[in-house]
Amino acid sequence: MSRRAIYPGSFDPVTYGHIDLIKRAARVFDEVIVAVANNTQKKPLFDTKERLAMLKEATKEMKRIRVEAFDGLVINFARQNDARVLIRGLRMVSDFEYEFQMALTNRRLAEDIETVFLMPSEGHSFISSALIKEAVALGADVSSFVPGFVAKKLKERLKK
Repeated sequence: MSRRAIYPGSFDPVTYGHIDLIKRAARVFDEVIVAVANNTQKKPLFDTKERLAMLKEATKEMKRIRVEAFDGLVINFARQNDARVLIRGLRMVSDFEYEFQMALTNRRLAEDIETVFLMPSEGHSFISSALIKEAVALGADVSSFVPGFVAKKLKERLKK
């Protein structure tokens, strides 16, 4: 039986923190499906197709990584893909309450699917997509936080 995990998120945009967690998950699981949420409640800067393309580019050298979009409940996506583990990242203590709440809700909805929390490297623990977007909008160079092609897309999208 292969050990397949789902790493869900909006990835708007993908950061080095996300990439770090994907690499960490790939060391633990036989296959990691990076699942891009098509969440109609959020107003992403990049549409699902753009986020998928950025993630595929960012992970193209990694083995056993698959990038896909999904709608609806992540537990349903996990079952459709025969995965029994969800990967969630914990950067700071402030992430814990929300992530814990989500993990317990998913457990209630699907007892057969576990949530595994991974922490990024210390150098990536403060990076968030929202912070990156704000910094770019204010004119900052974010190339140390995201791959160069992502920084370029952010700058093009957010230039005034």
